[in-house]
Amino acid sequence: MAFNDTISVAKKLLGALLIHESPEGRTVGRIVETEAYLSNDPGSHSFRGRTPRNEQMFGPPGKAYVYFIYGMYHCFNVVTAANGVGEAVLIRALEPVEGISLMKKRRKTEDVQNLCNGPSKLVMAMGITKEHNGHDLKKGCLRIKMIDTRLKIVTTTRIGIKEGAKLPYRFYVKDCEYVSKK
Repeated sequence: MAFNDTISVAKKLLGALLIHESPEGRTVGRIVETEAYLSNDPGSHSFRGRTPRNEQMFGPPGKAYVYFIYGMYHCFNVVTAANGVGEAVLIRALEPVEGISLMKKRRKTEDVQNLCNGPSKLVMAMGITKEHNGHDLKKGCLRIKMIDTRLKIVTTTRIGIKEGAKLPYRFYVKDCEYVSKK
């Protein structure tokens, strides 16, 4: 997959598999919800320029951008634009596919539908940490495997932000029970 048009990448990632091979075991989730964040977008971490926190967002594409939020959680993004352009796709929800018992253990819940239905929940369930920030998502222990699927995609506004909330940059698989909010 070419990582360059952030809106297109946000849609193409739907149906792809996020795979994490950790010392605890293998976990796999199908991406069912994404949000695009562009460089000219007031809701984006890169909107006001490059900082130590958002450095990974500025490329190269195909890398992980993991950041800390609310003083207690991490969120996982896929960097999408060319070097020097701060754009990424937030992975908002996954459908658990493999390693579900490990995901349940990490999240301390038996509720499969709610294991990965939010950006911080999926990071916990998948065992993604701040050490994955900058990781190449095309190879290695944390990677994305593209799947050629024909999904019905819903386009809507983003959630959980104030600036740029009205932009139609959130995408999810229609009728999927694993998305964070419909």
